[in-house]
Amino acid sequence: MSPLLPPLVTEADRATCAATDVLRRVGEKWSVLLLAILERRPHGFNELDRTIEGLSRRILTRTLRTLEADGLISRRPAPDRVEYALTDLGRSLLPLIIALGEWAVEHAPEIEAARRRAGQTPT
Repeated sequence: MSPLLPPLVTEADRATCAATDVLRRVGEKWSVLLLAILERRPHGFNELDRTIEGLSRRILTRTLRTLEADGLISRRPAPDRVEYALTDLGRSLLPLIIALGEWAVEHAPEIEAARRRAGQTPT
């Protein structure tokens, strides 16, 4: 068992766990995608809105605010717009997200086969 994991995991443990908090953030539908897009360069709000099909402006606003509050992106005024960019903290998270994505791609056939054996359809 991991030394970070207590023998009994309580609701309070889960509520205060820093790793759980970060995993919730990167597990959100749009957060990782926005971080990946901002890795290339800063973007304005409207630019982000046009870049991601199916993302409402309301959810985009909420996700950007959350990522900014977590210190993963910055928001700064630029001529005629507001620009969003990765912070050093956000940039330091990307290699971990990329590694997880690469693992998922590499093991997707095994996961799909296991789901078929369990009688579940892939999500």
